[in-house]
Amino acid sequence: MKTALITGITGQDGTYLAEYLLQLGYKVYGLIRGQNNPKREWVERLLPDVELVHGDLLDQASLIAALEYTKPDEVYNLAAVSFVPLSWNQAELTGEVTGLGVLRMLEAIRIVGGSGRRNGQRVNPIRFYQASSSEMFGKVRETPQNERTPFHPRSPYGVAKVYGHYITVNYRESYDIYACSGILFNHESPRRGPEFVTRKISMGVARIKLGKQRELVLGNLDARRDWGFAGDYVKAMHLMLQQPEPDDYVVGTGESHSVREFAELAFAYVGLDWRDYVRTDPRFMRPAEVDHLLADATKARTVLGWRPTVSFRELVEMMVEADLRLEREKAARGLG
Repeated sequence: MKTALITGITGQDGTYLAEYLLQLGYKVYGLIRGQNNPKREWVERLLPDVELVHGDLLDQASLIAALEYTKPDEVYNLAAVSFVPLSWNQAELTGEVTGLGVLRMLEAIRIVGGSGRRNGQRVNPIRFYQASSSEMFGKVRETPQNERTPFHPRSPYGVAKVYGHYITVNYRESYDIYACSGILFNHESPRRGPEFVTRKISMGVARIKLGKQRELVLGNLDARRDWGFAGDYVKAMHLMLQQPEPDDYVVGTGESHSVREFAELAFAYVGLDWRDYVRTDPRFMRPAEVDHLLADATKARTVLGWRPTVSFRELVEMMVEADLRLEREKAARGLG
């Protein structure tokens, strides 16, 4: 039985990855920050077979203690201040968690597991996955983007992710740690936080359809993203750590769609015309926009054998359907 430690266990990726690893027979631990974490109870109900351990990417000693207790074969670092617009308001915290938090975890792995090679074999038994992001490409130099495309981040979040990506490469090269980065393009699900535009749309559509909301206010409708299903993407994370040698991989669908298209499909699913309900507000515009992200995931397809299974339309409809159920359940419980 392999053992995995997942940071960011309370996020959509953390829960989908934990479910997948449990299906594969792993013993799974989830790193959780704070005794009164508001999502702890939800995770415990959803994932009763996952053991939660305390730790904080801001605290080096807690990460060492977590590694010593869990003795993982694999560490998946998914934790981050991940809502991009928030990173301008909390730039220092974003840098500490999303950037330096990666360094602290890598250093903990080096301390606990060792470094270098002995008799041609890697000394450190722990394999590390870093959740890099397509936001690192930012003001893109070429389309589509692959592992060789230069980075030009356009937010504190993107800048912090670039640091986390390169420190992962540095520890791989300096200490011979098995460390991979997955440069994942946008991936969504019904478990996505309500602050993200895709979930904001699916929740808004559900509430409008049920007469609970009159309009949906969005920002830049022309921003284009490569959107896939989070449940597909966590399988790519796992595949990266099963390869003979560590490397970095772009993961995406190879299709680009605008926020406008997402809204149009979501409203159409419930028989409504999006133009009757959507308005834009400059308050939801980013200070520096990322206009067009599109993945070239050739390497992931050829080396890992990974391919997405959920189409863009299926993803949109899945999210709207889930939020319709959620809103109906809330209404049945008298929660509005």
